[in-house]
Amino acid sequence: MDKMIIHLICPDQMGIISKLTSILHKSMCNILSIQQHVDKEKEKFYIRLSVKANSDKTLPKEKLLELSSSLNGKMNLFNPEKKLNAAILGTKETSPIYDLLIKNKSHELNCNFPIIISNHSNLSTLSNQFDIDFHKINDNNDLASVLNENKIDLIILARYMQIIPDDIVELYKNKIINIHHGFLPAFKGARPYHQAYERGVKIVGATAHYVTSELDEGPIIFQDTIQINHKHSIKDIIQLGRDIEKNVLSKAVRAHLDNKIIVHNQKTIIFD
Repeated sequence: MDKMIIHLICPDQMGIISKLTSILHKSMCNILSIQQHVDKEKEKFYIRLSVKANSDKTLPKEKLLELSSSLNGKMNLFNPEKKLNAAILGTKETSPIYDLLIKNKSHELNCNFPIIISNHSNLSTLSNQFDIDFHKINDNNDLASVLNENKIDLIILARYMQIIPDDIVELYKNKIINIHHGFLPAFKGARPYHQAYERGVKIVGATAHYVTSELDEGPIIFQDTIQINHKHSIKDIIQLGRDIEKNVLSKAVRAHLDNKIIVHNQKTIIFD
């Protein structure tokens, strides 16, 4: 690995960037990009750096981790050249899955899709079309073994209408992305478009978020909305929502794959 993405969260203090760049400079590393954010309310500092080692120099991982410890921070190091294995879990809806697979084929999503998992057989046709393995599960009891066998790094819930077991949620913490067809935190749970219709709201939306043990409560990654009015039927709202859902989901997946998301507690920092 001659490239590396660095994420750091620490209490805001003087000299953080200077100390980071000094280590990289002494190790003959070239900084390709640097982005930072300060949460003044929480006094937290967030930074993302993309770096490359020059010639035969190695990346200074140990020194960076030592710095993180001295700053009372948390650091994660990523290899941007490594393609993650992502499993797509769906039920019957094909639109968000098809969109992900097309964007993967066009190299918009830098990952491998080795398997589609579903509790119905409907999606097997889609897996055949893209030459991807398909696994039908009757319940979630064998889900962990299927994920393990396929060396899955990221789970994408593309309208998967089943609850993921807590042990898998814990194992894949901040590595399960769900698309909720509602503008969270409003209209959690089932049938959010119907809930929105009954309340007569003027906007509907979709939310991509990381999955936690609490239903629809995970850190939000991306959201989008569209305006509606009293003329729209539930069928109209669902159709409008489908386009938003697939766009929001693919943006969230791409940001995760590109290591542009820093998660702290219930909040995400997403760099451009």
